[in-house]
Amino acid sequence: MDTASWDLPLIWAGLIAFAVLAYVVLDGFDLGVGILFGVERDPECRDVMVNSIAPVWDGNETWLVLGGGGLFAVFPLAYATILPALYPAMIGMLLALVFRGVAFEFRFRAETGWGRTAWDLSFLLGSTLAAFCQGLALGGLLQGIKVVDRGYAGGWWDWLTPFTLLCGVALVVGYALLGATWLIWRTEGALQHRCRRYARMLGVATLSLIAVVSLWTPFLHPRFTERWFGWPGIALTSPVPILVALLAWLGWRALRDSDSHIRPFACALGWFVLCFAGLGISMFPLMVPPDITIWDAAAPHDSQLFLLVGAGVLVPIILVYTATAYWVFRGKVKPGVHYH
Repeated sequence: MDTASWDLPLIWAGLIAFAVLAYVVLDGFDLGVGILFGVERDPECRDVMVNSIAPVWDGNETWLVLGGGGLFAVFPLAYATILPALYPAMIGMLLALVFRGVAFEFRFRAETGWGRTAWDLSFLLGSTLAAFCQGLALGGLLQGIKVVDRGYAGGWWDWLTPFTLLCGVALVVGYALLGATWLIWRTEGALQHRCRRYARMLGVATLSLIAVVSLWTPFLHPRFTERWFGWPGIALTSPVPILVALLAWLGWRALRDSDSHIRPFACALGWFVLCFAGLGISMFPLMVPPDITIWDAAAPHDSQLFLLVGAGVLVPIILVYTATAYWVFRGKVKPGVHYH
């Protein structure tokens, strides 16, 4: 088949969307574990929480690198527009991830109780700030970026609005829900019991925030309004809230069933996938709302094709080693067992 007939920008948009979704659902639960340090006081249980993510947490962030690198290489106009518009949120996220990573490694090497507490607090703050900044960036992108002559034309604080703050809070709460349900799956005993309680409260809060953000988003731009409430867009959008409600019912039942360990996590992941689908339905074919489309932002055809060959090799390797890591370290994490 002639490669000139391929819609490479669309293929690459799908690849980058997949990388972002993989990052959100995978790194989301380990950020959520860090956020839950704010309510878990037992030092031994905190060790179990960290050990449940120790074999996989740094590999989860591979998808962030892939998504950011793909955006830079394949959609340079989008990269050059989004980054200046969201610099404070993006810098805050990256610094928080670095700080969190340092705390993750150093907390096990602290020689005093005070030192362990300080690194635990750092792990909590780094995880929470990273999640909050990701929500700010998402909200800033959704509400639109001012572009003039193919360059960012807004101010330093244009991204900071009530909507972006709401998105930041929503992502912190959602990640905490992922973390709680992950721990239901991977732990046992008193910690698992407490995480069921956390997950019930966080589930109600997450569903409420999803509803508020979802009702607000269609009114950010006329294009979004038409997509969600006009025909034929409503035929695509209407299944999303129905499926979210169905997963809420299934997740609530799973949380009340003490023998159900993985189903709460699966339902929480389903919420994130559906929200991501709703985001895609709202934005497509935009890369940078309100005006820059996937095709406007794309690099030359030959560059996209060259990079696609590399991605065709790299992405399957990442998928294989990620699946292998989760398979090797499957099962319950018990107190006293360390990966360090």
